[in-house]
Amino acid sequence: MPEVNFALGTMGFGTKVDAATSLNLLDRFADAGGTLVDTANCYAFWNDPSGRGGHSEEVIGQWLARRPSLRDQMYLSTKAGAQPVGPGDWPANREGLSASALKAAVEGSLRRLGTDRIDLYWAHMEDRTAPLAESAEAFGALVAEGIVGRLGCSNHPVWRVERARQIATANGWAGYTALQLRHSYLQPRPGAPVPDQSHRFGWVTDEVVDYVDSEPDLSLWVYTALLNGSYSRPDRPLLDAYDHPGTTRRLAALDKVAGELGVSRNQIVLAWLIGGSPAATPIVGVSNQEQLDEALAGARLRLPAEHRRLLDETA
Repeated sequence: MPEVNFALGTMGFGTKVDAATSLNLLDRFADAGGTLVDTANCYAFWNDPSGRGGHSEEVIGQWLARRPSLRDQMYLSTKAGAQPVGPGDWPANREGLSASALKAAVEGSLRRLGTDRIDLYWAHMEDRTAPLAESAEAFGALVAEGIVGRLGCSNHPVWRVERARQIATANGWAGYTALQLRHSYLQPRPGAPVPDQSHRFGWVTDEVVDYVDSEPDLSLWVYTALLNGSYSRPDRPLLDAYDHPGTTRRLAALDKVAGELGVSRNQIVLAWLIGGSPAATPIVGVSNQEQLDEALAGARLRLPAEHRRLLDETA
């Protein structure tokens, strides 16, 4: 079975998506050859009356306990830094990226996931109150101890990522080798506010693309790849920020390619991301079997050269 190069996004598992449905989706994903599961210790605090996250990790832990033979097949990706830990409003009350916060965060994630290791551990969002060297040393120590296999950085400006990587290299510590940012085929107007994006530096930009292209050890993961259903669902119209001539042209190109290949818009977007340069690993959140099956098919789709050119050259 061909490798499925996308991560199952589990943000809503245990909150918006009930536990039984979540477990069934994880079963179907694994049985279809899926290997990448993405979550975060803060998911999904905004959907729970307690105001705390951890529900998604708990569901994944329940699933792994039920199917322990799959642990070595699955590549677990989780994040630290954004979990609310005290009184007040988020993001002021988030845990941050200090050494003590990371120690507590990783212990909590391991407990909820029911595992002794995390394959890819992310700095979820910036914490400028914690010195970069302190965070870099703490993350590197987790790799040295065998608790974490690899490190990633999400929603950080490129200069902070590079500075942290340089600090890690200079000290012989493991450093970030993955970036996780928002990206899709359609792009908002430059400078237009996007209400569902709270991270200032959470976008794939030309600078990010050049950075990943220039650093052989860096890989790119992307979230909101399918724009929360806006490519396909009439009840999920595109946000106002996407209302511009470029969107009209790109949707026309998308529909042309989808029509000629007999697949959906969503599947074309996933194939475009996965087969691009640099290649991206899209994180796809699903809430039912049909969405998952569509995403699996899109992840396995390979665009013919002429169709990729049309999509790439439409601006």
